Amino acid sequence: MSNGTTMEHNTAVQNGIKRMALTVLSMLVEIVILFIFLLFLSDYAKWFLELERIAGLFLVLFIYGKHETAAMKMPWIMLILVFPIAGVMLYLLIGLNGSTHKMKKRYESVDAVLLPLLDRNDQVIEEEGQKDKRLANISRYLRDHAGYPVYNDTVVTYYDDGAKGLEAQKEELKKAKEFIFMEYHAIEDAESWHGIEEILVDRVKNGVEVRVFYDDMGSIGFINTDFVDRMRGLGINCRVFNPFAPGLNIFLNNRDHRKITVIDGQVGFTGGYNLANEYFHVTEPFGFWKDTGIKLVGSAVKSLTVTFLEMWNAISDKNTLDRDLKRYLPESENKTPGAGFVQPYADSPMDDIAVGEDVYVSVAEAATEYAWFITPYLIITDEMSHALTMAAKRGVDVRIITPGVPDKKIVYSLTRSYYNGLVRDGVRIFEFTPGFCHCKMSVADDLLATCGTINMDYRSLYHHFENGCVYADCDAVMDTKRDFEATMAQSREVTEQYRSGRGAFLRFGQMLLRLVAPLM
Repeated sequence: MSNGTTMEHNTAVQNGIKRMALTVLSMLVEIVILFIFLLFLSDYAKWFLELERIAGLFLVLFIYGKHETAAMKMPWIMLILVFPIAGVMLYLLIGLNGSTHKMKKRYESVDAVLLPLLDRNDQVIEEEGQKDKRLANISRYLRDHAGYPVYNDTVVTYYDDGAKGLEAQKEELKKAKEFIFMEYHAIEDAESWHGIEEILVDRVKNGVEVRVFYDDMGSIGFINTDFVDRMRGLGINCRVFNPFAPGLNIFLNNRDHRKITVIDGQVGFTGGYNLANEYFHVTEPFGFWKDTGIKLVGSAVKSLTVTFLEMWNAISDKNTLDRDLKRYLPESENKTPGAGFVQPYADSPMDDIAVGEDVYVSVAEAATEYAWFITPYLIITDEMSHALTMAAKRGVDVRIITPGVPDKKIVYSLTRSYYNGLVRDGVRIFEFTPGFCHCKMSVADDLLATCGTINMDYRSLYHHFENGCVYADCDAVMDTKRDFEATMAQSREVTEQYRSGRGAFLRFGQMLLRLVAPLM
């Protein structure tokens, strides 16, 4: 059943080949230009090189002055200083994202309409503060800076396996009466999706409005080009994020990595799994695929709905916009007062706020007993590394689970390059031995947990559209903790293995990998 590759692996390889080809091409261009100047225009070559250095210096100063973490700036600065022509070309194509300004305006205009439709829920934050001020501080940040409020009437159900989440999702889809919204980074037109499609077609026949939204780069090679037309022929409204168009949109660095299902505005699902066979053990190219998800029932589903509608309406100025948004935000029919605190949120590269990273840092900083994290990729900024190690130095039990079987060997090596600096300061590292763990979660102090789409890497934290959910003071937190414990029982602890020093050759190789990490 296995062919040794996964959807995300193939996508990463294709994108990596494009970036590598562009890098090589840029450097060849630089060499050719320099050769021409030195051979035919030797009298002017010196002046051209000086002009090139001055232009590169101004670009370096521009990058240095940006409101970004230093880890995102330094690779570009060093590349431009060493290879001015190649560096400038790559930055303009990949780092600057020329089409982002137009996209940013669209997202700002859509958010200005959508986010005010969510209540501020000041009284919930007050109630939360009486329970624990740490919770209220995180909620206040997410509400005031990301635009998403906290709710106290929503039941969270945690699924410790993607297959369990899918089955629960299908059962809820069958009950849909008004509308179904589905947004996923990757859809594979295969068995797992076909089971969902059958339900969607049945719901369409019963008058339910169905919308499906996916990322083209995430699904490339796994969906035929006629997929959108076929969905529309079935009565399913389908849109694509960042459609692949050679020569036009290849270098757009932002992708839709979100995973959301909303049913009638009453039930919502999110988590780490995409709608593809490998997430549900139909195929297992890298051993047992560990993934997780959550179901929300209550008012907090409104936030998931708003997150979906943001992407649906902002992706292109060629699409028809929703005129009556409130009809998709009904009052919950299944409120459960006192069910705990639940706060779905979204992160977008269209603003200057790293919401996903800020939440993870806040979990580490708020913890007094323990803070555990699980991520498929560990490629973090100095700020996050500092938060994790400072928590450990305060006596907090900080643990990170990563895959024992990689899906991308280079990224796996890069992940391991961070171990030494973390374990030296007290962080414990575990690798999941049965296979690849794709879930993205945290849990702290038996009080709060997070589950969503946000990896602990630069791409998720700075380049992708992501979503997550903080839930606290509810049964799902302890369910999440128990799953962490079960996962660690199936993992090997490598803390001591990476505590000792590394050889000079290994350190040099890891240094180079770390340098280009923000560009991967």
